[in-house]
Amino acid sequence: MERKLALHNGTIYSGYDIIQNQALLISGDKIVGIVPVGDVSDEFEKVDVEGCNICPGLIDLQIYGAGGNLFSEILSVDALEKIQKELLKQGCTSFYLTLATNTIQIFDEAIRVFKDASPRVALGLHLEGPFLNPKKRGAHPAELIFKASLPTLRHLFEGNEDVIGIVTVAPELLEDECLDYLLSKGVLISAGHTDATFQEASKAFDKGIKAATHLWNAMSPLHHRQAGVPGAIFNHKEVCASIVADGIHVDYEVIKISKAQLRERLFLITDAVTECENGIYQHVFNKDHYVLPDGTLSGSALTMLGAIRNCVEKVGIQLDEAIRMATTYPARLIERKDIGHLAEGAKANVLVFDQYFNVKKVYFEGEKV
Repeated sequence: MERKLALHNGTIYSGYDIIQNQALLISGDKIVGIVPVGDVSDEFEKVDVEGCNICPGLIDLQIYGAGGNLFSEILSVDALEKIQKELLKQGCTSFYLTLATNTIQIFDEAIRVFKDASPRVALGLHLEGPFLNPKKRGAHPAELIFKASLPTLRHLFEGNEDVIGIVTVAPELLEDECLDYLLSKGVLISAGHTDATFQEASKAFDKGIKAATHLWNAMSPLHHRQAGVPGAIFNHKEVCASIVADGIHVDYEVIKISKAQLRERLFLITDAVTECENGIYQHVFNKDHYVLPDGTLSGSALTMLGAIRNCVEKVGIQLDEAIRMATTYPARLIERKDIGHLAEGAKANVLVFDQYFNVKKVYFEGEKV
């Protein structure tokens, strides 16, 4: 028998709606409606959320690991499951597990493990590299970065279209035949770690690259004589950009400027890593972020709810809009209509958090985490 729940006595945030004095109805793994509390039938178990906020489960399109499990270093089904469990506790109910530049053998093994795991929370893999510009490599090893070719792309993607969902590339180094191939596979292509000019980036966006990876970080700058990649993003009508709202990757005032320019085209990611002492990515925790042993910034220590909090408290974004930046907008970008909102028919992925941004309850496909 399907469990039926009615979450009430809270403020419901779903897409563009802010709903009070009503109950969110869950039946099995689906949302079945939002109704006045007085209309909830006896078949539903009432759950009092005690004045907290109720929103869709959060969506992170770029995260490398959690809870001491860096996926590229611990390539196992067990590690993937531990990452999922940790993120669910944080209120993140959908994510793209990301692999930074590495060997093709590591990518092959990651794809195999992902298929073996058949994960429910992880939506797929995001390959951030190796097709980047070494001039903007950041923490990525220069010796492992190389230019994309059709044989390499075919090796990675043939038969793996349901696993690799996002790939970050330097568009100025991507040949047209490679771009056409990636577009034919339906993968979301994101411009990142790029030294493209305004003209090069704009051309790539017009050809079908729909997103940009961690706005401002590892890309050509916005300059008054050369607008660079940020200028191309700002001036394009459709391209979206992710941003790391920790105040370290990007200053909060710059996030404010970015939001004013991009509005609904700006969405949140964590770009989060976890501690790791082995392999090519040895992440060292440094107060509130991670660095490589040489001090290079290598990833955030954010959670998605923490990013929302920073947007509200540090940037001045309204709570409902900050929630959309972590739900509605990423879901729209990856063309998923069953997540990122709480309308009838959506997956019952729900986060309940209090006014201090503490996680109180998480439901994944209707089951309490």
